[in-house]
Amino acid sequence: MSAAGHAPAAPVATFEGSYLGAQDKISDQAIMECKVCWTPYDPADGDDSRQVDPGTPFSALPEDWTCPTCSAPAEQFMVLEDPGAAEMREAARIAAVTARLVDDFTEVWHAKMRDVPLVNKSLQVEAVGFRAWQGQILGVLVSPWFMNLVLLPDGDSWDLVPGEKEVISFPSGDYEFLHNTRPAIGSYKACSLFSPMGDFTRQKDATDVARAVMIAIFDAANRAETDRSADIRAAREAELEAAASDESGTDGPEAPPIPILTDRPSRRAVLTAGLAEAAPAPSDAPETAPSDGTADTDR
Repeated sequence: MSAAGHAPAAPVATFEGSYLGAQDKISDQAIMECKVCWTPYDPADGDDSRQVDPGTPFSALPEDWTCPTCSAPAEQFMVLEDPGAAEMREAARIAAVTARLVDDFTEVWHAKMRDVPLVNKSLQVEAVGFRAWQGQILGVLVSPWFMNLVLLPDGDSWDLVPGEKEVISFPSGDYEFLHNTRPAIGSYKACSLFSPMGDFTRQKDATDVARAVMIAIFDAANRAETDRSADIRAAREAELEAAASDESGTDGPEAPPIPILTDRPSRRAVLTAGLAEAAPAPSDAPETAPSDGTADTDR
């Protein structure tokens, strides 16, 4: 009992927030709820009382923000609904896979490639835009000596023979991937986009192109119309042959030349759409690495 004869007040209960306050487990779409007065915070609405704009995630609220109803601190809020939670878990799962890929090729860079001619020392190894696709994980791996489309198994490892080639279809066309395997990450498939990387002066330039590639590869408008071109040429040749046959033995006007259709554009040119072009290695310079991005000693 206190001197006034009253029992001491019970301490006020506090909450730690969802996941013990671990904001990295709460997506930007999470709707939070005050556990004192049940007032929700919806990022889509923001908070007019504190001039918080609509679209502001809970994790981006000012440090001194409090519940607009009861003034409880942000730590008192729990997740009421999180539409982005599944996406966040998927992103974290893929990030764990690609982290091993980056670690492995960073080790190759430091151990074997750093002193190789034609490498771009202003760049670093980075995984860009990796996503789940048809039971696999697809993205672009940037390094100081190559930029490759990379396919990783999403689950059980593949039984691949290093050096074998495989053509894989995307909405923008067919792409040739080279099989390879490494102890740290297992089997993977790589399609060369750029090598060497001399045209890139900053890491951001390289990653911007990598992100553009990940958009372009799923755009059917980038498909090379090679079959249609062949049909047009064949039809034109047939027309000219028919005309020549009809005019045989006459001194009629000379038939117009058969139009020369352009060669099939390289898949890299189609994908990058002029965003960057790889500088060709001098004819007397040895290739720094095969198209799968590893040094010959790693094969």
